[in-house]
Amino acid sequence: MLGGAASARGRDASERVGVNVARQCDIAVVGGGPGGYVAAIRAAQGGASVILIEREHLGGTCLNVGCIPSKALLASAERLHELRSSAALGIRVTGEIGFDWAAVMNHKERTIRQLRGGVEALVKSNGIELIRGSATLMARDRLRVASAEGSVEVAAKNIILATGSSEARPPIPGSDLAGVIGSAEALSLDAVPSSIAVIGGGALGCEFASIYHHFGSRVTVIEMLPSLLPLEDADIGAALGKSFARQGIDVKVGAKVTGMERAGEALRVGIEVNGQSLAIDAEVVLIAVGRVPNTEGLGLDRIGVTMDRRAIAVDAQMRTNVPGLWAVGDVTGKIMLAHVAMSEAEVAVDNALGGDREMDYGSVPSCTYTIPQAASVGLTEAKARAKGRAVKVGTFPFQAIGRAIAGRDTEGFVKVVADEKYGRILGVHVIHSRAGDLIEEAVVAMKLESSIEDLVAAIHPHPTLSEAIAEAALAVDDRAIHMPRVQRRA
Repeated sequence: MLGGAASARGRDASERVGVNVARQCDIAVVGGGPGGYVAAIRAAQGGASVILIEREHLGGTCLNVGCIPSKALLASAERLHELRSSAALGIRVTGEIGFDWAAVMNHKERTIRQLRGGVEALVKSNGIELIRGSATLMARDRLRVASAEGSVEVAAKNIILATGSSEARPPIPGSDLAGVIGSAEALSLDAVPSSIAVIGGGALGCEFASIYHHFGSRVTVIEMLPSLLPLEDADIGAALGKSFARQGIDVKVGAKVTGMERAGEALRVGIEVNGQSLAIDAEVVLIAVGRVPNTEGLGLDRIGVTMDRRAIAVDAQMRTNVPGLWAVGDVTGKIMLAHVAMSEAEVAVDNALGGDREMDYGSVPSCTYTIPQAASVGLTEAKARAKGRAVKVGTFPFQAIGRAIAGRDTEGFVKVVADEKYGRILGVHVIHSRAGDLIEEAVVAMKLESSIEDLVAAIHPHPTLSEAIAEAALAVDDRAIHMPRVQRRA
């Protein structure tokens, strides 16, 4: 182990970067988001001396301007929804059901501060040296970290790049107008807009559509592809579209945005749907069309790092083409989810410390926190068929689940996609208010390469929502207990 970092471990070096003195460590991690701080902690737990470099706040996009603050807003929106729906359960709410937007924002900020403080404490307790600044590769084993106070050089046996991603902004005419915002700005609006047009019907756009609809905005979602959540199973996207329509969210699918302009006090979004030109007026326009890897300024060209379009190319062990240089998370351009970055971080660190481990992307869950939620793992039915697999499918509605009926929470279903010959589970897809919690059973089943018989053999407690998973597995062979039997056609 290189000993130069030992005396500095656990101290924030942001006040000590005025002199250009090389610090040595076993592993240097660039980026303090989910992939970065997990890599740093795991490396320290493995006995390595570690330096973590972060130019802004620990926790990255997810904790500070992404999945955590959006879930704080969603929690408030869900409570509003539950109160407004409580009459069906015999709950009488007198007076107006309202909200205090400033208090909602305070709840969001308090959540961020609490979790950010938790990450900072974890970094400190694991003896990790934290340097505040922007890092640039000077050689395969050397970094220069610059900040307002000066610069410092870091020498490391291994360097892990975990610099994340930024919002994508497509070149739409008028996208630079005031009132056209990105997801980070959508988390910090001074007031709830009277109306909002969301460009992008993927997970991010649909989540914000749910949030602002329940706070009272008139919401329109514009998606270029034929369905919402185009990366999910088609049945899930279609079901969410119908749910949004019932709730009063206007959904435009198969719609191309042609431009934006001012129309009095409103922003006017021009779209084309089936050859017809339409205009949508809104107070605010949110662009939510994906993210791009953060690679600018890293000095990748200097040491000849191979790129995969705008992302850093890595193998299954998270190695780049440069010995001792690793990359994890969104900067690799693979699956841009925080939990994927965390898993990639563990793989990279294990290998940097002498292990031989590969990342498994076959059982990565995806959760979309709309009302209702959507969650999935594995192949969609269409993707399984496109791979040439002969498949059979089982679907089971929550309308036939006792626990869901008791709580008047019956919207949604579970869909299981299985191999036709051997019954191996290829994918599981859920839409329901608790989909994000329910999907983990399917994740474990897929990780263990389970069959539908394995899933059915596991006893599911009654009455619980999880029974829908077992019933959907039974439905694959038309054996669901709590649904009338349907004879399969020859």
